[in-house]
Amino acid sequence: MIEASALVPALLAGIVLGTIFFGGLWWTIRLGISSKWAAVWFPGSLLLRTAIALAGFYFISQGDWRKVLACLAGFLVARLSVTLLTRATLSPAIPCKRGAP
Repeated sequence: MIEASALVPALLAGIVLGTIFFGGLWWTIRLGISSKWAAVWFPGSLLLRTAIALAGFYFISQGDWRKVLACLAGFLVARLSVTLLTRATLSPAIPCKRGAP
C-alpha cells in the first residue's frame, strides 16, 4: 500500500507541470496577440505544453493511479494560482470586460 508521503512528490510535480502549462499559455497569449506569427505561436505552444504535461504525468505516475490523481490535484492548484496571479497583472492595453457574458 502506498503511503501519503509517497504522494507528496507527485503533488509537487503536478504543481510544477501546471505552472509550466498555464504559465506558458499566459505567456503565449501575451506574445501571440501582437505577433505577425500568431498562427505559428498558438499551435506550437499548445503542442509543446501538452507534450511536456503528458510526459510529466507519464513519468511521475509510474503506473500508479494514486500518483496520477495527486499530480492532477497539483496541476489544478497551479491552474488556480496562475489564473489568480495573471488577473492581477492585466495590462491596461488589454480590455477586461467584467460581468459581460
